[in-house]
Amino acid sequence: MQYAWTAPIIPTIQRSNSTLQVTNTDVIWLENIYMIGGFAGILSTILTIDRFGRKTSILIGAVQNLVAWILIGFASSIEYVYVARFLSGLAASVDFVAAPTYVAEIADKKIRGFLGSWIYLKMLVGVIIIYSVAPFVSILASSAVGCSFLIIELLTVPFMPESPYYYIMKNNPEAAHKSLQQLRSTEDVQDEMEEIAITVKMQQTKKIRYTDLVMNENSRKALVIMTVLNLAQQFSGYSVILMNVHSILDDTGAGSSLSSNNTAILYSILMLVAALLSSGLVDKAGRKILLGASSVTTGFVILILAIYLALKNYGTDVEPYNWIPIFSVMAYAICFKFGLGVVPFLIAAEVYPTNLKALGMTSAEGIYLISSILSIYVYQVLKENYGIHVPFFLFAICCFFTAIFTVFFVPETKGKTLNEIQLMMNGNKVPNKVSDVEKKRIDLENFNTI
Repeated sequence: MQYAWTAPIIPTIQRSNSTLQVTNTDVIWLENIYMIGGFAGILSTILTIDRFGRKTSILIGAVQNLVAWILIGFASSIEYVYVARFLSGLAASVDFVAAPTYVAEIADKKIRGFLGSWIYLKMLVGVIIIYSVAPFVSILASSAVGCSFLIIELLTVPFMPESPYYYIMKNNPEAAHKSLQQLRSTEDVQDEMEEIAITVKMQQTKKIRYTDLVMNENSRKALVIMTVLNLAQQFSGYSVILMNVHSILDDTGAGSSLSSNNTAILYSILMLVAALLSSGLVDKAGRKILLGASSVTTGFVILILAIYLALKNYGTDVEPYNWIPIFSVMAYAICFKFGLGVVPFLIAAEVYPTNLKALGMTSAEGIYLISSILSIYVYQVLKENYGIHVPFFLFAICCFFTAIFTVFFVPETKGKTLNEIQLMMNGNKVPNKVSDVEKKRIDLENFNTI
């Protein structure tokens, strides 16, 4: 909800009768300060996820977000909103690292992709709620809605089991065994316990150094893949459209066909539907095919919008075709969330070694946030100086390059355990069973997955 908060709220607080008076500069900062808060939260995320656990980190993020909503609801000046946006960014930094890591480590490999995608489905539900509620009620009322979900989270998450991987890392096999039994609803978890123990042991053979994220072959590959995919997500226009969909539609003249509020609600619903379909297919069709197809189709959709905006900018009469921006935004919601908007998050939680996962996931989150800030800045600069069509041409080109990168560099992790993924990243043949790993007597000192 916080991610998309600016889209419906900014038009509201820009009205002359608003209790919060804002300038154009305030508008830009309200969008970017959320991302800056997320970037600032990277250090706390590194410290909490491995020191206090995945579950505890999720609870910390919930408390931060709850405080942010309270500040927004009772804000008497824009400065309070700045603080709230920064706090919500801190919370997002924890949530978008801790939650995917937690899910990847507790889920069975057959449904790991499906469960991992549900994290981002919930985010889309939040977008739908804020788009549907915020334009029609007071800021206090919309903040109360945001608080209600966090209160439910704080009451339920404490009863969930911690990750067995985390317990093994903390040399607590008994707690890991109980956790896995609770997660699998069976007493017979010995085989999976052995696999988890082998995976963590292999990855803890060497002492962790921050330079390992770059110097180690496996983590370096993972870092390159996630850097490109996170850049691709943002420079396909995701944050730009999500945070400015109302104003973009108004600028294109599409508001005369369908109100920007209604279009935004439909846009968010279509994103959720597409993400639901993607989550159901990601463990069947695979990560690569969804990511590649999504990148190509998203590129074409943005290209159509860019051409329309260019023609309008150069004085062509596009009034008979003012349905094109609405079509483009709707098609973008489907094409983007069908793969490019979901799959990179799943891959990030899978490709990093366990004991570098917190650092790797946090680095991925940092790259995501920096990319978001850059994309918003580039959009605003190009729009003001060269026309609104120029950044969308750039976004389309980035999508096509992402498709090429996916084909040649992104690994297929469908149906593989976290240990098998590390073997694959290391260039080794993936065995069929954990026992095969033992039979091959992999030399732990030469095993480069850390």
